[in-house]
Amino acid sequence: MPLKYYVAGTGDTLLNLSRRFQIELDLLMTANPHIANPYMNIAGRNVNLDTQSPPAKDYRVVAPFCPPVPESDFLPSWIPLTDAEKMAETEYDVLIVGTGAGGGAALWRLCEQWAGSGKRIGVVERGPAYLPTHAANIATIDGDSFRLYAPPEITDLIGNRLPEYPGMKLVYALGGRMLLWGAISPRVPEFARRSWPVSSEEMELYYNIAEEVMNVTTDYTKDSSITSILLERLRANGYFNASDIPVATDLDQTRYGRLNSNVFFSSILFLARALSHRPFDLAVNTYAAEVITEGGKAAGVRVMTVDKKSYILRAKTVIVSASALQTPRILLNSGIPGHAIGRYLTNHSYLIATASVNTKDFPEPLGVLGIVVPELPNRPYRLQLQGPGKFFNYHYDKKPIQDEWIISFYGASGEVESRYENRVYIDPSRVDAYGMPELQIDFSYSERDEAVIQEMYTYIQQASSAMQLRLELIDGVPVICLMPPGADNHDFGTCRMGDDPLTSVTNRYGQIHGIEGLFVADNSVLPSIGASNPTLSTVALAIRTADYIVLTDK
Repeated sequence: MPLKYYVAGTGDTLLNLSRRFQIELDLLMTANPHIANPYMNIAGRNVNLDTQSPPAKDYRVVAPFCPPVPESDFLPSWIPLTDAEKMAETEYDVLIVGTGAGGGAALWRLCEQWAGSGKRIGVVERGPAYLPTHAANIATIDGDSFRLYAPPEITDLIGNRLPEYPGMKLVYALGGRMLLWGAISPRVPEFARRSWPVSSEEMELYYNIAEEVMNVTTDYTKDSSITSILLERLRANGYFNASDIPVATDLDQTRYGRLNSNVFFSSILFLARALSHRPFDLAVNTYAAEVITEGGKAAGVRVMTVDKKSYILRAKTVIVSASALQTPRILLNSGIPGHAIGRYLTNHSYLIATASVNTKDFPEPLGVLGIVVPELPNRPYRLQLQGPGKFFNYHYDKKPIQDEWIISFYGASGEVESRYENRVYIDPSRVDAYGMPELQIDFSYSERDEAVIQEMYTYIQQASSAMQLRLELIDGVPVICLMPPGADNHDFGTCRMGDDPLTSVTNRYGQIHGIEGLFVADNSVLPSIGASNPTLSTVALAIRTADYIVLTDK
């Protein structure tokens, strides 16, 4: 019969008896409620070792029921929102129009620099709070399907009514086109920035800041044999500046409870970083109709809600970041003077090829393909490859082992001349759903642009031969397609910065010539970008604009 009671000896405690008889301490304490402290000397006292029998007295503690949580304590949205009517009661130190790359970057920097201050910052966004992350981070959207994700409630296929710019579409949503962008983030080469009124030293500083906050890295393709081998083939054939593709991706792992769940960067992360420093007012589904000025100074923005009610949001400083198409429309509808507003609309010419590569002898892991061959002073176009197949980014699909792979994205982007006659303008006889004159576009390629396109066509064939790619043929002709103007989403230049008000819209800090407190922070301020993707440069300049606003704040 097992021992049930024990008389404690000299120096005994419940703790050492627990160890001696291999009984869990909590069970031993429950069976001996007359001994309150497991560390006290209990010599001579009876100890109940039968942990199966209930104690003489029930010492269970009954906790009171928690009071119900009132519904007002639940978050109504994944980001704090304020309606336009409420914002009309406040005068803001800074009001930002648009939440894409430029608007998001400026907001983050202002919140970081003004953390702990009493400054009032407001933001308005034309579209809804649609996605809380880049579409490629969503588990149900695999491969490159995010490139095709264009729900009608946030997408304006504006090119359908613009015959000279048929490839253009706009995204009206919190985060703008950064919800769907490709995340490729090169710097504009110094030789392509000769027309910029910003020194190379300053751009180096702000590129570094932008790359850090956006997690730009070339490690995305690290240890992938498909990238390494095709790079070797390119370099062996004279493409000496071919390199791993720079991608805005957070490759860090979750450690110490800090999440890294947003692999692909979007402006939503700018908003989140801003909130980590200080609050701001944000109104979505709020259309910016016109900028208000008084005495040559910015005074606010007139906005409209979806029910067509109009409100004046007062602000000492206004930053317009509505895109290279919508920003000049807002300025033109506001009567802002400027000979170059809407002029010099520029983009990239784009050729897309259909090709495949045999990987039979490539070692595993085949990994991901991501290569760029940047432009040079005598070569005004760049090459870009991504793949293989739909596996540049994916979630749960099983990646097969196979000998032949399609290059999912293979193309060349060409530099396009910035010409005065290419423009965004408004036609008072054609108004949008809010009763405001809507944007129109005049655009064409120059003879030089057409010559660059022809060079790119030959270049793709030569590079394909160097990499041992197989170009698809139709009737013996390589399948290399010229994308319609606007399809690249790299439009810029319509409010370009410069020192001369006759040929530029803003000064070197993004401030509209002659209008104190009115700034532009989006692709439209870029005077030139060569053949490079514009987003990293837009972010860098928007951060610089925010720093200037903080520095000159009175």
